[in-house]
Amino acid sequence: MDSMTQAALGAAIGGAVLGRRLGRKAVLLGAVLGTLPDLDVIIYYGDAVANVTQHRGFSHSLFVLAGLATALALLSARLSRTREISPARWGAFFGLVLLTHPLLDALTTYGTQLWWPLDVRPAAWPHVFIIDPLYTLPLLGGIAVALISGRAARPATWGLALACAYLVLAVGARQLVEARIEPVLAERGLEQAPRLIQPTPFNILLWRVTVIDGERYHEALVGVFDGDSAPALETYARGAELEAEALESRRGRRLDWFAGPFLRFEVREYGGSDTLVATDLRLGFPGFHPFAFTLATREGSNWRPVAVSEQLASAGRNRREALTRLGARLLNPEPRLCTSDFVSHRWLIAPTGPC
Repeated sequence: MDSMTQAALGAAIGGAVLGRRLGRKAVLLGAVLGTLPDLDVIIYYGDAVANVTQHRGFSHSLFVLAGLATALALLSARLSRTREISPARWGAFFGLVLLTHPLLDALTTYGTQLWWPLDVRPAAWPHVFIIDPLYTLPLLGGIAVALISGRAARPATWGLALACAYLVLAVGARQLVEARIEPVLAERGLEQAPRLIQPTPFNILLWRVTVIDGERYHEALVGVFDGDSAPALETYARGAELEAEALESRRGRRLDWFAGPFLRFEVREYGGSDTLVATDLRLGFPGFHPFAFTLATREGSNWRPVAVSEQLASAGRNRREALTRLGARLLNPEPRLCTSDFVSHRWLIAPTGPC
């Protein structure tokens, strides 16, 4: 999640756990600690691929943060003048503030390297968009009352409870969407195909479904309030004929580790030469994928890995228009809104539904 949300979550937990004993100080300390894992964003790892795939790495590891929380709890218990705070409560404070940060991040599409330094793919169970005001506002409201009143525990706890209730609603919404898309995929023999179900920007009412089908991938938008309206799949080219060349490079293999099968490959004219580009289809939404990376340039009939990978801007329709139309789609399945409304049609193979 965004840094403001993480700070608000840390502040709310701080107020709930230590608010009765430390008052406003618990809220402020929780806010600072809540953003601590994201400081790895200032580290430059060498190029664009390394930056995006190593972010949320060691600083988001449950092993690292559990060790840090233990050390801070023991140190605070020894140095604190407030003897009524037990070591166990210090441990609960530091542990909950620090460990909930990566766990919340893992509920977004980007994912988090929870088990660093183990060489496993980032954990990602998408249930909320990376910025969701309806999750953040209860936290901000609770900590605002806590800071103004000085009685931090109760308002912080209420804000935290409302935010948690929103996550429960997100789980229910995702299950509903999955139940609606399942028959459509079964009809096309895609039950076992890799799929990604995630909320569209800033809400949990409209969800995007991406299904990888070999050399193609399918996209659909499914709303909580769609009723009996069947989801419509659209089919796009994935550029799979370039996948072997992409995976020959170290950066291509790193992206494959990071994103799995949810990559699209293409050749773009960039810097005066044909450039092999890989795009992470998971992040952003159709037509606005912010994570597209240069991997290699063509030299005759061969591809030469780039010295430094760069991140390229996605080419799509006006973002404000897209968000407006997505917003209008939240509560009503009609008029039909399809992913191809935002995606360049050079990728579109054929709609397989009434789009």
